[in-house]
Amino acid sequence: MMIERILAPNPSIYTGPGTNTYLIEHAGEALILDPGPVNESHRQAIHLALTDHTPVGVVATHTHPDHAPLSNPLAAELDVQVFGFAIGPDFKPDVFLADSDAVPVGDTGIVAVHTPGHTADHLCFVLDDVLFTGDHIMEGSTVIMEDAAAYLDSLYAVRELGVGRIEPGHGAALDEAGSVIDGYIEHRLLRERQIVDAVGAGAATVDDVVDSVYATIPEALRPAASHQVRVQLDKLVGDGSVVVGDRGLFRATAAGKDPGN
Repeated sequence: MMIERILAPNPSIYTGPGTNTYLIEHAGEALILDPGPVNESHRQAIHLALTDHTPVGVVATHTHPDHAPLSNPLAAELDVQVFGFAIGPDFKPDVFLADSDAVPVGDTGIVAVHTPGHTADHLCFVLDDVLFTGDHIMEGSTVIMEDAAAYLDSLYAVRELGVGRIEPGHGAALDEAGSVIDGYIEHRLLRERQIVDAVGAGAATVDDVVDSVYATIPEALRPAASHQVRVQLDKLVGDGSVVVGDRGLFRATAAGKDPGN
């Protein structure tokens, strides 16, 4: 089994150096995981990397535009099927995957792990001791969430897999996967505590919380911080640590003010 990483030429403040496309190769066959955006030079790089292997499928971790749009055109060129969790913008699976479904390659295969939180349709994939994490975990950055409660649950779920290495959707491979996942969990719980403390100290709006918790963040990242705070407040309201009061202003509950909560 061999894993080859091909970096898409789409660097940005959110994608880091670019999207990692993976060729997962075994017994002369290859799966293409997260082919990325529609880009001619990247498409050619994938074709070149496939020279000595027979392609057997194109797989997407989720339907965001930096991961999935090249899937269907590339699969059509290679005459293979597209695998994914759901239909999305510029993406339509031929085979819909659910948690624990396998996608074969050679004499082995990758196994899907449904990991909602970053998006509802997000999948990670396990291959032996390796976890391909898409945008669930990435090198050098935290993750933008759609659902903070689901995201934390998904972190706990992948920790239980006991893998040794993470191959992320952005950035370099991460060894000591258990420690990396623990660090992500600790960070999320710390952010929750910081937000509850900020609300308890009088931060009543999303902007107030951003000013308190993300005081040193660059201005270009403030919209992302505001989104994160809004999503985390939704979770904290659901947990009962924060309530929405008059005029939509937030306040901490007795449970939220309890340091042991």
